Amino acid sequence: MQETYRPDQIEPAVQAAWQAQGLARAENGADKPKFYCLSMFPYPSGKLHMGHVRNYTIGDVRSRFKQLNGFNVLQPIGWDAFGMPAENAAINHGVAPSEWTYANIAEMRGQLQRLGFAFDWQREIATCTPEYYRWEQLLFTKLFEKGLIYRKLGWVNWDPVDNTVLANEQVIDGRGWRSGALVEKREIPMYYFRITDYAEQLLQDLDGLDWPEQVKTMQRNWIGKSVGVQVRFRLPENERAGLDADYVQVYTTRPDTVFGACAVVVAAEHPLAEAAAENNPELQAFIAECKAGSTAEADLATMEKKGMPTGRHVVNPLNGEVLPVWVANYVVWGYGDGAVMVVPAHDERDFAFAQKYALPVRQVIDVQDAPAAYDPQQWQDWYAQKENAVLVNSGEFDGLSVQAAFEAVADQLERDNAGGRKTQYRLRDWGISRQRYWGCPIPIVHCESCGDVPVPAEQLPVVLPEGVVPDGGSSPLTKMPEFYETACPRCGSPARRETDTMDTFVESSWYQFRYLSPQFDGGMVAPEAAAYWGQVDQYIGGIEHAILHLLYARFFTKMMNDEGIVPVREPFKQLFTQGMVLQATYFREQEDGKKIWFNPAEVEVQTDEKGRPVAAVLREDGLPVNIGGVQKMSKSKNNGIDPQELVERYGADTARLFIMFAAPPEQSLEWSDGAVEGAYRFLRRLWRTVYEFVQHGGRDVAKFAGGQNVLSGSLKDLRFKLHSTIAKVTDDCERRQQFNTAIAAVMELLNQYDKTNTDSETGRALAREVLENVLLLLAPMTPHICDALWAELCGGSLWAQSWPQPDAAALVQDEVEIMVQVNGKLRDKITVPADADNAALETAALASAGAQKFINGATPKKVVVVPKRLVNIVV
Repeated sequence: MQETYRPDQIEPAVQAAWQAQGLARAENGADKPKFYCLSMFPYPSGKLHMGHVRNYTIGDVRSRFKQLNGFNVLQPIGWDAFGMPAENAAINHGVAPSEWTYANIAEMRGQLQRLGFAFDWQREIATCTPEYYRWEQLLFTKLFEKGLIYRKLGWVNWDPVDNTVLANEQVIDGRGWRSGALVEKREIPMYYFRITDYAEQLLQDLDGLDWPEQVKTMQRNWIGKSVGVQVRFRLPENERAGLDADYVQVYTTRPDTVFGACAVVVAAEHPLAEAAAENNPELQAFIAECKAGSTAEADLATMEKKGMPTGRHVVNPLNGEVLPVWVANYVVWGYGDGAVMVVPAHDERDFAFAQKYALPVRQVIDVQDAPAAYDPQQWQDWYAQKENAVLVNSGEFDGLSVQAAFEAVADQLERDNAGGRKTQYRLRDWGISRQRYWGCPIPIVHCESCGDVPVPAEQLPVVLPEGVVPDGGSSPLTKMPEFYETACPRCGSPARRETDTMDTFVESSWYQFRYLSPQFDGGMVAPEAAAYWGQVDQYIGGIEHAILHLLYARFFTKMMNDEGIVPVREPFKQLFTQGMVLQATYFREQEDGKKIWFNPAEVEVQTDEKGRPVAAVLREDGLPVNIGGVQKMSKSKNNGIDPQELVERYGADTARLFIMFAAPPEQSLEWSDGAVEGAYRFLRRLWRTVYEFVQHGGRDVAKFAGGQNVLSGSLKDLRFKLHSTIAKVTDDCERRQQFNTAIAAVMELLNQYDKTNTDSETGRALAREVLENVLLLLAPMTPHICDALWAELCGGSLWAQSWPQPDAAALVQDEVEIMVQVNGKLRDKITVPADADNAALETAALASAGAQKFINGATPKKVVVVPKRLVNIVV
């Protein structure tokens, strides 16, 4: 056995042995209980970052722990390989996205393997391969024929220079992020999934998931169920020109405030707005301005609220009052009915709008026992006080409580055929069309005679041409007749293939099932594999994916279950959201206000007596830099740590140990070079401890088999510590998932081992028991060093062993150590019988030398006893 810990030699050798053993290979249908552990797959950007390392280390620790506990573990990996980042990188580098993507996959695969993650590489997938996306195309065609996918006109941000659709975040100050052109709102054909058909299921099924409550709340809010009333405001007969309907419909969750409406405002795209603007150039211009604005909710909340009267009116169905109809920029077409009523007395936004345009304000909600004099803006606060509120200025409904008025107004509207109750969801149907090249082709053919025709199964996949270099303009597919020119599958006439590609969320919505049988050629997943593995038992990833990715994956699972493809209704049984990795930031500000960020390795920092940074200079020139505080590691802040450099310097186990020990896994982790060094020192100490034991014949020492009755004193304490540590680490790794405290417990055990004299024959046997179990307990976190040391100490592979179980007899203590405090400060430690009562503990503590010294003859005012832990003497 070599004396020095050399991870650069140990880890490659251990990994080669794992590969030869097929250690990470999962078996479909094994006799063991199954455990499917999945970390969110990465986008192949070219290099891992520390967020990746933390995510995959947590998953690997869970997987290895379960493997040692006798489970058939599936831990796969793949690549979320389509999407705009690859296309943009390809444009910048003048290469094809396929070339860029596959090169990055190869680079990152090597990095993951170097870190020793127990991935089943035989199940590796990449979403950009036809072997993968063929099956989502097949599902698309089936759902299209059933009507669960449909095509309609949808409003998008259109860059007229790049001839492409932009996401809201790609529109900066009204201009395209790449071209700088003024962005237009265009209505173009889009494909939609009817996710709203599943809204209630998606909401109700959250209750049965073992997920963080924060994530479930975010999903509930996104689905946004509300129970309200639709109110039909009738149009006067002489103001219906250009309209099919004779009313404007408004949805509200507060029908008790309808008497307070002073106007109805509609979206720029509303038919009434367009009809009213036909001969009104000023209104046309305003509508165009509204359409050019952002539809992002964050922008709508902060933008200046603007409106313009249409010159048309509607009639309030409850009191016959004629109200003006306005167009406003904050009403979004496609949300609800594209129209809202303005109740300024009881809504902050409506109040601001009414004040700006001199609309009347009428209080209709009052709070019992309210002061006689009040400011109108106080009425808004009373809007939410449903318990004590009653209606005023509301005709026959005066005096009714808010709850009673809801029912009474709804009943009246239904009797008068002027509206009725409705449950509504904030969730919109999922638009998946993307006018980009690097994505899954939508398998539809457009025929002049037959319309939109799904590509038959035998003609799938519709293969995306690879090797194409985008130029930054419109999708290359629109310029490739060899791609879009085709024949109609129904009539054989010349037809045009769809050139839009799918939203990449589609690929990541079902990948968890493709891992179950990645080579299966009969569908999305082999039935027997789906039946055996079912849902993911443990899913791990960042909370930034808490809404859309998880929601779409849940939706896809329900659709696939309805199609008989999978036997489960939910994809992920348990969800774990890990915290971010943080690092200090440093920058200099230029004259134009832009910041240049420097990597912490380039900076020399001065700290105060508490270790807090107070000043910093750039090593290169010795000049000051600004301290930007601790922030998430990112390329933009240049504060990342290259995992590859870390592994080359310290080894993969040091990186893994630091990641798991530095903070609870669900909390943010602040990077510390000192803590990394500390993790490395601990592993060197572990190596030397086992080395010294082996060098002194430890491999030939018989296993401890005498039980507690052959031990006394410090040896008995050590065995108690060993088995209490086994119990704690087991609980930390399984129930609590607090791996940092598990590691700390093993470190404490090793400390006690170092302090205990184990030179006797019994002591040597106990020492072997301790070291064997230390290796088993640390193996999920630091698998390379533990496997290598196991081979030296015991022979064979650690991974052929089972997780240790605590010996109940060892956990029974005859004596316990009690802390003795005087005025809250530790002054002594005493050993007492484990069954000593409070009186005996008090007597022993008062008689201790440490207590006598600090009591100094005084009479204690009070003695506080915490059984089996401490005695505090107050003087």
